[in-house]
Amino acid sequence: MDQPWTRRPRPDRLERRIEFDDYERTRTFLERLNGLSEQEGRFPDISFGRTYVNLTLRAEADEDPIGEPEEIFAKAIDGLL
Repeated sequence: MDQPWTRRPRPDRLERRIEFDDYERTRTFLERLNGLSEQEGRFPDISFGRTYVNLTLRAEADEDPIGEPEEIFAKAIDGLL
């Protein structure tokens, strides 16, 4: 089951795990995410397997806290689903 975005400290970041029914859906999501990332110039940390994707969003500067830009990007990612 999909989990909502979770905020974690040290370093401040947003994390989310998204699960899919099969590899084809996982691949399609990753392709859409690539397009969004290229368009926005923002690239989340990604790990994935056959039926899941783990995402981590960090502020552009490591010492900065998560703010509105990261929350907007997280919502844009949610819109890909």
